[in-house]
Amino acid sequence: MELIRKQVRMNQMGKTVTDQFMIGGDYNVPDAKSDVGRVLSGEGSLRIEETRRVENYLRVTGKLNFKVLYVTDSGDPRPGALEGMIPFEEMVYMEEENGEGEDIVQVQRVECGVSLIHSRKLAVKALAEMTVHTEQITEKQVTLDVDGEEGIYLKKCPVELLQLFTAKRDIYRIKEEIKIPGTKENIGTLLWTEVSSRKMDTRLVQDAMLINGELQIFVLYESQEGKTDWVEQTVPYEGRIECAGAEEGMYHHVYDRLDQISSELRDVSLEVRMDEDGEMRALGIEAALQVRLFVYGEEKLELLEDAYSLDKKCVLETEEVVVEELLMQNHSKSKITERLSLPELKDEILQVCHSSADLQIEKMEVQDGGILAEGILNVSFLYVKANDEVPFGVWKGMVPFSAMLECREGSSDMKYDVTYAVEQLAVDLAGNDEVEIKAVVAFRSFMRKAEKIQMVTEAALVDYEKEERMNQPGIVGYIVKDGDDLWSLAKKYSTTEESILLNNELLSKELKTGDKILIFRESLSIL
Repeated sequence: MELIRKQVRMNQMGKTVTDQFMIGGDYNVPDAKSDVGRVLSGEGSLRIEETRRVENYLRVTGKLNFKVLYVTDSGDPRPGALEGMIPFEEMVYMEEENGEGEDIVQVQRVECGVSLIHSRKLAVKALAEMTVHTEQITEKQVTLDVDGEEGIYLKKCPVELLQLFTAKRDIYRIKEEIKIPGTKENIGTLLWTEVSSRKMDTRLVQDAMLINGELQIFVLYESQEGKTDWVEQTVPYEGRIECAGAEEGMYHHVYDRLDQISSELRDVSLEVRMDEDGEMRALGIEAALQVRLFVYGEEKLELLEDAYSLDKKCVLETEEVVVEELLMQNHSKSKITERLSLPELKDEILQVCHSSADLQIEKMEVQDGGILAEGILNVSFLYVKANDEVPFGVWKGMVPFSAMLECREGSSDMKYDVTYAVEQLAVDLAGNDEVEIKAVVAFRSFMRKAEKIQMVTEAALVDYEKEERMNQPGIVGYIVKDGDDLWSLAKKYSTTEESILLNNELLSKELKTGDKILIFRESLSIL
């Protein structure tokens, strides 16, 4: 008996491990930089460089890249900035020794603090949190039918199989140029820069994924005359990532930041350039957006669960297979609004120059109707002070938030991938000691469920032994027990579902516990 099979591809994910660790060290201010009088802000991000399995551990090495905004220790205090790096090595305990598949490391958050030891030395400390799991693309054969056999009765399970078509990594490089407004001073020296990607959207077309979004650019600089000024602009970008086999109508999920779930890009560089008039009033921006892309398609299949023959014994081998069905692909947005009283800044803030934020997810819980995401919006803003000795200040704080990611068929055992980012942010003065924070947070959710099916893997027909056949009853009076179904009774007593229905004048295949029925062996001449 020959089975008809089909090859399907799936992405298997291992258990996620969360690891927290500290990174720290002293940092000497470079000779080219001015003495540090006061630290205004310190920020850090992790760059993963290598991962390697060592028995039950995953060795993760990389660098903490940090930057510091400060006020110089001089008679004429000015903003200054410096950046550096501290190497790190972390051993993450994995439950499975030498687990199969690729180890995926994702940095969830980095809390970086910088303090002053003296004017030429800083202490840098960071709390980092990352998650690690394995991913393995597997190919599985599923059984659909039996070829060329007559008189075989088959039981099939219909599934809407979520099959992986493409999994790839790519780097989308962004190159843009902006001109600073005419009201701004010519650029002399760059002090502090921030470039982030916002409002990123993706769409599948034939053999490619289209990508578009915005670069949010902030630059604090010193003019050629020694004055401090700043520029903030939004620049749209769009492009294309080749993806063989992709089609419109397929599903896809994108991880656009592999090592940092924030709005930071990789390999960002800003270069001061001359404009068409020969003045230093242009900025060239280059950045790399790392993308990990999964493309899925849905296919309606019927998997072979069971089989039997009336004339011969059907010997089956079965195994439990796990297939995935799509529940929902959901792109949603959540608004956060908060008004904060900041009495410590009363009469101190003249103007908010720039604001930034990142999400810290504390909990994701499956509930009726979807996934409840709870966490904190970490907000900071740079402002001009009414104090000439310390012209700038930085405020940092937290705003709690919650969002429901809708899924109509959500269940506690469903699988989900959720990526998130701050799409919009505004911090406005609402009085001399109040600020109003408005943010839009975007979530991209890919929700699916696992279906366990007992599937036929091997099948053969053999002749009954003579005595075995003679011992089979021709007529059975049967009382339906709890859990009985028509298929199992028909198979057990060598008949068909249709015969049981007909002989007992049943209108439905649903049997009721306690019902009395007669079952006739199909091969009897009286039938």
